[in-house]
Amino acid sequence: MIVSEALAGSRLQGRVRPSRSYKRGRVCRRDGCSTKISIYNRRDYCNAHAPVNFPRVRGHILTEA
Repeated sequence: MIVSEALAGSRLQGRVRPSRSYKRGRVCRRDGCSTKISIYNRRDYCNAHAPVNFPRVRGHILTEA
């Protein structure tokens, strides 16, 4: 048996789902900020003004660094 034959697979079937997009022309919601938001960014704020979000990690206590 040849190794390449043993590891051969079949090609995935079906269509490729398009990326989710949002309204064009959006601007950061922060007063005084004129940064345009990408159509692929779901948030209403630019990266500089996005609210800080600390994820919950089981078994660990996260501190604000």
